[in-house]
Order: sequence, then C-alpha cells, then structure tokens
Amino acid sequence: MRRLLGSVRARATLAATVVVAVALLAAGTAVLLSLRSNLIDQAGTQAERSARAVAADLAAGKPYDELSLDDDDRPVQVVAATGALVAATEDLERISGTGTDAVHPQASTGRVADDDDRAEEDREDKEGKGDEGDDDSLDPGEIGERTTVTGGSATLDGTTADYRFAAVSVDAPGKGLLTVNAGAPLAAEQSAVSTATTVLLIGFPLLLGVVAGVTWLVTRRALRPVEGIRREMAAITASEDLARRVPVPATHDEVARLARTTNETLAALQTSVERQRRFVADASHELRSPIASLRTQLEVGAAHPGLLDLDGAVEDTVRLQRLAADLLLLARLDAGERPGEARFDLAGLAVEEAGRRPGVTVRAPETVEVAGSRGQSGRLLANLLDNAQRHARSAVTLAVRREGAWAVAEVADDGDGVPEGDRERIFERFVRLDDARSRDDGGAGLGLAIARDVAVRHGGTLTVGDAPAGGALFVLRLPLARPGASAG
Repeated sequence: MRRLLGSVRARATLAATVVVAVALLAAGTAVLLSLRSNLIDQAGTQAERSARAVAADLAAGKPYDELSLDDDDRPVQVVAATGALVAATEDLERISGTGTDAVHPQASTGRVADDDDRAEEDREDKEGKGDEGDDDSLDPGEIGERTTVTGGSATLDGTTADYRFAAVSVDAPGKGLLTVNAGAPLAAEQSAVSTATTVLLIGFPLLLGVVAGVTWLVTRRALRPVEGIRREMAAITASEDLARRVPVPATHDEVARLARTTNETLAALQTSVERQRRFVADASHELRSPIASLRTQLEVGAAHPGLLDLDGAVEDTVRLQRLAADLLLLARLDAGERPGEARFDLAGLAVEEAGRRPGVTVRAPETVEVAGSRGQSGRLLANLLDNAQRHARSAVTLAVRREGAWAVAEVADDGDGVPEGDRERIFERFVRLDDARSRDDGGAGLGLAIARDVAVRHGGTLTVGDAPAGGALFVLRLPLARPGASAG
C-alpha cells in the first residue's frame, strides 16, 4: 500500500476521489435535508388545512356527530378547554404528540354558561388583556389565527404511522373554546427520503468509481512523458553517456518545459565534464614537461655534480610553481568562489602592476573605484601585461578610465595582433596560437583564460581587438563600485 501511494498517479487519483467524495457527501446531505424539510412543511400545511376545515364546521355550529372526521383517514381530535376529548376520528386507536392521548370522546357535560354570559366574559377578558388577540380570547364563531405544528404518531384501524399534527383554536357557539388537532401522514416524506437515500448510496460509489477511473487514465496519459524522461535519465546514468537527451513531448505544458530544462542541464553537464577532462589532460601534459626536465637535471646532477644546471632547475621549479598557482586559481573560480565586495582603486592597482614591468606606459589620470577581490583583479592585469610583453615588439600601454557606469582598462601592444578568427579561442584554457608557441617563455596557455574568468566573476567582460599601433588591444570592463561597498 505504501509503495502504491508513493506513485504520483495513485496520489492524484486518491486525492481527486476524496475531494469528489467529500463534495458529493456534502451535496447529498444538503439535498436530503432540504427534501425532508420541504416534505415535512407540506405535511404540516396539509394538517393545518384539515384542522381549519374542522374548525370552520365547529364555528358554523355543527354538532360533534356531524363533523367530517373520517373522510381522509387522518387522525383528528377535538379537545375542550378543560382538556376533555369531545370528538375524534372513529378508527383512532392511539395517538401521541398532540398533548392529549385520549382516543375516545368523553360524554358532554353541557354548557358552563349561556352564550350571553360567556360573550360578556370574553369581552371582559379581552379588555383586561389589552386586546392582544390571543387565541384563548376568541369571539363566538371565531377561529384562531395561530397554528401550532408538532410531530407525533397515531394508530388508525390497526396501522401505526408518523404524522405531522396541527392545532387550531376555535370558539364554537354553544360549545365554548375548543382545540382541533389534525394530522397529515409523513409516509410520503419518509418514502421520498428513503428513495433518495437509496439512489445516493448506489449512485455515489458508481460516480466515485468513474471519477477514480477517469483520473487514473488522465494522469497516466499526463505522466507518460515524465516516465519517458525518467527512463532516459536512468539509462543515461547507467551508461554515463551525457550526449544522450531525454524526449521532449510535442506540447507546451510544464512537462515539456521540464524536458527542455533537463536537456539544457545535461548539455551544461556534458560541457562541464568535457571541459574538466580536457583540463585534466592538458594539466597533466603541461606538468609532465617541467617535471621531466627537472628530474633529468637532478639525476644528471646526482651522477655528475659538475654538470648540474642550477639555473635550468630553478626555472623549471618556478614554472611548476606558476602552473600550480594557475591551476589552483582556476579550481577556485570553477568552484564558484565569490570575489567579495571590497572597494579598491583600479587605477592605483594598474600603476602598481605596471611598475613591476619595465617598458610599460601607464595612463591613469583619476581614481577609478571598483568592488571585488583586489588580489584576483591584480592577477588579471598581470596576466594581460605578461601576454602583451611576450608579443610586443617594443611598447606596451595600460590605460584606465571611467566610461559611464563602467571602469575600463585597456592593454595594447605593437605586436602582430590576434587574428579575428582566434579572438575567442585564445580565452580557452591551454590554448596557444602556433606563432605564440615558438616565442613562449614558459606559459601554459592559462593566463588569458584566468583573466576572462576573473572578469566574468566580477560582473565584467574581457574582449580583444586591434590596437592603434597594429597589435592586440585587450579591453577590460568592470562595474564601478556602488556607494555602499566597503573599502578594501
């Protein structure tokens, strides 16, 4: 059961069925209550009609034995003010709910007073009560306006049933104040409610079954592309083939967007893995040469101390140190290391870096503050200057200025420049152009890659174009520091 409910399809079907079941239960209960209330009200109206018909006969002066009490096979009682039953339906055997359980009329004891005396007493009672119009103070021949409706049961001719009783007061001439209790059967109400309940009990499960089945089929159709995506992802995981892609359904819904996002993620992951593999392979290749050279020199020095090339060993060691530092910085950048929000003067940093390199001309007439890592930004400028000095014939220029919301640093040389087709490729890791390989003094092809990565991490850009002197022009753009940034 737990495994079944672990399915989205099963949970969706169960949730839809439960929601519909609750809605149907509430609606069915409301229908039954409304039906029962309406039918009970109708029975009460019928009982009141019967009671008033008998009261009208009494108000007209009909004797008890001439009243129509047995025409509708409904229980009727006529009760005197003293509580004595003076008339009733002939076949009435038992009754409850009217306040009087008697079913056989008692012998008449005659009038208590003549009509004139009684009328005078009624008038005095009305005056004493302030003409409130109470049913207990009616004029002779008057029927009370108030109707009291109650529920009860009665047995007529051996048949017991539930009834709705209506009680009406009447002042019958020569008989005094009487109460007429008439009942209307609730059999129709009970039958209708029972039938409706049966229909609901049969129809609700069938309807819930239809809802569950339709939901199961609809969710199956809706989740079929998701299952296809899952199977393909499982196959990709098993085969470790990141070149595969999940199927994209021909729809414009969330599943299609999920499939497209999954493929984009797979593409990014494939690119990252391939880049990492190339990085490891290139790093191994670049490390192999200086390590092999250093080992050879040390072995020769161990066998023949006089032939030890200390300068070459130191050069190879420095090269290894620089390469290790570059690889470490690239690893930190790939790991998403944040550059920070410290403020520093890019123009002052440019002057410091240029001062360590002879032959570099600096133009930085004003303070240009940016935010980020001063160390990484210094490394960026150093790599650009080192690259320019390796390829320049005689002059390298570094200029820093403001340009709108950007800080711009330009490094130009008078060398051969970069062919237009290679201007993006030179920022890839371990990439060195053929002419650069012959003149390279130990670089591993990581300087420009590191420079662009640092620029991007700081929210900027690094591009290359043609310098006015004919060489390469590297343009760095970094956003100016916001006023709230802390000083570095």
